[in-house]
Amino acid sequence: MSNDNMKIFRAYDVRGVYGKDITEETAELIGKAFGTFIGSGKTIAVSRDFRNSGESLKKNFISGIISVGCNVIDIGTTTTPMMYFAVRKYGLDGGVSVTASHNPAEWNGFKMTREGGILCSEGFGMEEIKNIFLKRDFNEGENGEVEKKEITSDYEEFILPKIINQRKLKIVLDPGNGAACFIAEDLFRKAGHQIVVINGEPDGSFSSRPSDPSEENVSKLRETVLKEKADLGIAFDGDVDRVAFVDDTGKYVPSGNITIPILSEYYLNRNKNGKIVFDICCSSFVEEFIKKHEGKPVPSKVGHSFIMNTLITEGAVFGGEYSNHLYFSEIFGFDDALFAGLKMAEIVASKDKKFSDIVAEIPRYPASKVEEILCDDNEKFEAVRRIGEKLKKEGYKIIDIDGVKAFDKNGDWMLIRGSNTLPVIKINSEARREDRMTELFEYAKNMVKSEVST
Repeated sequence: MSNDNMKIFRAYDVRGVYGKDITEETAELIGKAFGTFIGSGKTIAVSRDFRNSGESLKKNFISGIISVGCNVIDIGTTTTPMMYFAVRKYGLDGGVSVTASHNPAEWNGFKMTREGGILCSEGFGMEEIKNIFLKRDFNEGENGEVEKKEITSDYEEFILPKIINQRKLKIVLDPGNGAACFIAEDLFRKAGHQIVVINGEPDGSFSSRPSDPSEENVSKLRETVLKEKADLGIAFDGDVDRVAFVDDTGKYVPSGNITIPILSEYYLNRNKNGKIVFDICCSSFVEEFIKKHEGKPVPSKVGHSFIMNTLITEGAVFGGEYSNHLYFSEIFGFDDALFAGLKMAEIVASKDKKFSDIVAEIPRYPASKVEEILCDDNEKFEAVRRIGEKLKKEGYKIIDIDGVKAFDKNGDWMLIRGSNTLPVIKINSEARREDRMTELFEYAKNMVKSEVST
């Protein structure tokens, strides 16, 4: 593989377009590199989501792993958080999910974990795996063995005792034809809820709706919640580490700016002075809310590995991202969308009010949507760095733990950051006034477009 194609090694996983960036040959070589990194004689769990390319890529990845002397427990088609669970539950040395998460169907990739379920990311092994791959510096020895294992019942027995429901809710589930199809309905029914399912048949091309459970992609869920007079709707991405909610009025709950405060209050009521991790994209209100409820806010870079690893190292009780990846200490810090949905349902069931009322209680500042501007993977981070230097000279206070978050003297801000998963630069803004929010957003957008076009 050329150095130009090394863009598949991203900040917290390996990801690219199947047949172009990711092939069966690539899968086997990355399997060899990952197995070498974990070590001969060690045991690794391997799973995949429902993408059409998943089975052949998984087969070749496993061939690579066992060729360098590692053993494999093939747990079949599961959610990515179930793979994390298997690593912790069975005391394994690592794990891999063949998935491109919420990316389009033509993408695929590998989420890799090391011992303890710690995700391989920048600073946690990804550089070493990439280096082994580039140098083809693979271990040699006898082939490892492959064992197949069904883990669904163990997973359910782990999750369900952690959910306490005070009343039955009517919930519409939208697995989005992804990996949630085989477990979500059963899990929520066993938790005591009345369930209606849409887009519930596995489909590796995501023909009913895209893998990303964004507002524009869940119109059917919103309609069904209203039609069924349900208490809430819950949608999942392709590998079920990302969740989206619809309230009882059919409104999309826009982001972690709402869900993180709701869940933070729940956890801080049970863990006084607990730490809450959140990413740099979140509203200023999230930090203010955590402090108001006597919690300790811990900002982090964007991305599941950064949030999860920060949650574990800081001993935090809960963490979340703007994109609605939500992380829970009682399930080893994993961002499990099924657990997030069950926990949100538990909160709704515990209150004498509707989900829409709970959402309405969370204040919010005027904020733009996140806009994406195309920029080559090899250029995006340097472009953002240059923009940050310009904004610093203009007098903005800069936080640069992930991209550039530039604050004016009133605390209003614009965020400009390179995506860790796509060849784009993302921009958004927030202010106390609508006009100032728009002004900052347009300024950020013009700066990025000017920088990208030069």
